[in-house]
Amino acid sequence: MSENIIPEEIRKVAADVENQVAEAAGQAAEAVAEKVSDVADKVENLADKSLSELSDMFVELKDSAERMSRSKEAESIKSAFYKLLGRLKGESGVSDETASSQDNPFEAVEQNFKALYADYKKERAEFNKEQDARREENLAKKQAIIEELKALVEGQDDVSSQFPAFRELQNRWREAGPVPATAFRDINDTYQFYVEKFYDMVKINRDLRDLDFRKNLEAKEAFCEAAEKLAENENVVSAFHELQKLHEQWKEYGPVAKEKREDIWNRFKAATAVINKRYQAHFEGLKEQQADNLTKKTELCEKTEEIAAREITNTAGWNAASKEIEEIQAAWRRIGYATKKDNQKIYDRFRAACDAFFTRKREFYSGIKDNMSENLEKKLSLIEQAEALKTSTEWKKATDQFIALQKQWKEIGAVPRKKSEALWKRFRAACDEYFAARDANAGGENDFYGNLRAKRKVVEDIQAYEPADAAANEAAMRAFQERWSAIGHVPFKEKDAIGRAYRDAMQEKFPEFGAPRGASNHAGRAPRSPKDALIEKYNKLQQNITTYENNIGFFSASKNSEPLIRQMEERIEQAKAELKELEAQIRKAEEGEA
Repeated sequence: MSENIIPEEIRKVAADVENQVAEAAGQAAEAVAEKVSDVADKVENLADKSLSELSDMFVELKDSAERMSRSKEAESIKSAFYKLLGRLKGESGVSDETASSQDNPFEAVEQNFKALYADYKKERAEFNKEQDARREENLAKKQAIIEELKALVEGQDDVSSQFPAFRELQNRWREAGPVPATAFRDINDTYQFYVEKFYDMVKINRDLRDLDFRKNLEAKEAFCEAAEKLAENENVVSAFHELQKLHEQWKEYGPVAKEKREDIWNRFKAATAVINKRYQAHFEGLKEQQADNLTKKTELCEKTEEIAAREITNTAGWNAASKEIEEIQAAWRRIGYATKKDNQKIYDRFRAACDAFFTRKREFYSGIKDNMSENLEKKLSLIEQAEALKTSTEWKKATDQFIALQKQWKEIGAVPRKKSEALWKRFRAACDEYFAARDANAGGENDFYGNLRAKRKVVEDIQAYEPADAAANEAAMRAFQERWSAIGHVPFKEKDAIGRAYRDAMQEKFPEFGAPRGASNHAGRAPRSPKDALIEKYNKLQQNITTYENNIGFFSASKNSEPLIRQMEERIEQAKAELKELEAQIRKAEEGEA
């Protein structure tokens, strides 16, 4: 049939068909292009988020217009929240028995998140229910369209009346929307069967049919281009899912000319094969990576179990081990998932090792707290003795008793920090009250300021002494000690300063001063060797390290003590470095004696 005898109505239908097909093909290609331009995974890395940040992210998602299409992101946030909550509870010692009590600091944020998630799940369930009902309605619509299409194919032969009706059915089909997944293949195959039967069996105007074939070809070429572009996409998973959408859109369009059907399909199938092959290879590589991750996590478990089983007896050791555990936990978070069957098992093993470590650590510090309680009782006893003694006027006897109490106070270990200052102020107040009264009644044998002047003179004489041979030094040292001991008490506020000046002067002139009893140069004994002095200094450093470690245990019982703990740790490191130097010097001295 020539063009000049085609009815005007068919010309109009042909023009409409051309515009509709071109518009549909253009929209499909444009939609695919937009998808390809943004294929990166939208779910953020949630490992480093806090509970508050995860809650805020969930609120933002829940309030967004597209919240119903972001269910996977919602589940990712939920999973990250409860994993972090479980870890924080474990590290804070919150058990199931205390989970709902006032001892649980996480109760409020947990209940708030649980309420948000429940509201979202309820809304999501209602949305899914509505979508399922709508898909069933769409299925009924498309079944009715197929029945009309079937009647159209098997009915009249009048082209002018059949083609506009056919086009209307196609438009209604596309507008009907998605159907249940279980019915998708059958309903589309049936529809395509009758569409192709229409083109093959109905005596339609050849020019109009060729025009439709050409527009379908243009649309399918656009799909091929989109699929080929997806084959170059680095995000294999996203590309695979976008390809499935292209296949669904492909089925919405009618056939092309018979001589081009195989070629256009082969082109689309070739691009599909590339994406499917990359998708399969991606998951094969993922399995290898997961196996490697399992090996790495197993090694971390072994390290953690070794640390958890160590014999640690001081706070410095626990702090060092805690730092190791924290570094291992950070390394764990940087490793991806293990294989699906082993991922939960390896995590449970790691969690158990961490829990064992922190349980032992809590038990250690609990022991320190018990010791602090004992120290508290001892210091309260000293305070009561000092307060009972502070009004005494037996100056000599009471002074000696106060000095003994002060010495005992220094020998007692740490007490809870929140009570330490109050206890010290109370003890010091009793001491100050007594010594103020004593100094106010000074006179005669209690001439404290006269005693202070006499002791200062002893210090000056020591500083002016010029060392001689060992025997002369021994005699001079004993003479200075006797002069010092013969002088009475000095004003209380001057006691520490003058005592320190005396010890420094004696140590400078007589290195053996302050050595343990029996270590001095008695008659017939050789003077103390340089090695002995080094050993004495070495022992003193070890005592200092023990004191610093006890201080760390004391500080750790209070908040905001991190700077003090760091200071103690620095002193411990410095003392250990000095110990190493002293060890080398002692070995060198031993070699010189050999």
